[in-house]
Amino acid sequence: MEGAEAEEREGAAVARDLQALGYEDFPEAAALGPWSSDFRVLCARLAAELATLGALEQREEGAEALSAGDGHCAEEEFLRQLAGLLRALHCPDRALCGGDCTAALREPGACLRLLRFLCTELQAARLLCLHSALDPCPKALLTGGKEAEEEAGMVQEIILTLQALGLPRPTPGTPASQLLIELHSKISELLPSLPPGFLQPLLRYSLDASRWEALESLCQSLRGQYCCRRCLLLKRLDLTTSAFHWSDPAEAQGEAMKAVLIPIREALTPESDVSIAHILAARADLSRLVPATSKAARRGTSCAINKVLMGNVPDRGGRPNELEAPMPSWQSRREDGGGRRAGRQGWGRKKKKK
Repeated sequence: MEGAEAEEREGAAVARDLQALGYEDFPEAAALGPWSSDFRVLCARLAAELATLGALEQREEGAEALSAGDGHCAEEEFLRQLAGLLRALHCPDRALCGGDCTAALREPGACLRLLRFLCTELQAARLLCLHSALDPCPKALLTGGKEAEEEAGMVQEIILTLQALGLPRPTPGTPASQLLIELHSKISELLPSLPPGFLQPLLRYSLDASRWEALESLCQSLRGQYCCRRCLLLKRLDLTTSAFHWSDPAEAQGEAMKAVLIPIREALTPESDVSIAHILAARADLSRLVPATSKAARRGTSCAINKVLMGNVPDRGGRPNELEAPMPSWQSRREDGGGRRAGRQGWGRKKKKK
């Protein structure tokens, strides 16, 4: 009974994965197995997309895509190619990658595990393809230095802007002027659909030479302010992380903790990346100072823990006004004649004038 419920849950999960990937036309294919043409067609389409995205080329160059034929030897050919595909993808399921793929697929739930593996591989391949599209020139970053890195960052920003506006990706060699004209046209088309007063710029005046100089001075001031704040936060971070090394159990794990923290800390620099572009992109709503305790601000920051009341806590003291001044200590007279000084304090005595 439990095995049937687990297989039913697995089947529902595979159906959701197929629907998310756009293969919702095969709802019952998993239950039929490789002896059904629908199952073979589904696996062949998944393998074909994996090959198109380059998932097979990165692992084994000679891996064949699956073929879903209807002839006499279609099942044998499909199973032979399936075994090679699973080896190329380094499938972790040893039962499927074993010697006899036919016997393995006859086991309960084996076809569902196969489809689940192909779906997860396709999801990962799509994500990697999207990542490479957002980072189009990784080789230039390694060879071109800082200028190539800045250029790649601008290209990525443009690609994200095009995706947000629903514009197609430009073909290689498109002039920058034409691309900016298309962006301006699309933004001008979408602006009337926004509410009145939405996205009003903070700087509403045309900039001449003197205003550009004032803007540059403002940018330098902001960089100094942000650098000071970042230095303060980084100092607090260093003190907080150093406190973890004070305990006795942490001494044994000190080197492991440093190996984790040092690379993260080195990436955090006090320099700020605020530029004139950020100031020009500032909107009028940034100049509105909303108190952190206002109702509008508390709508986004209030949570259930704010309503928890603390119980009685021990008194930790710390009130100097309640402390009494120390009283002088009295000692018994000593035989060596030093008892007068020890027995009676000479505070506040004045010497007689001669």
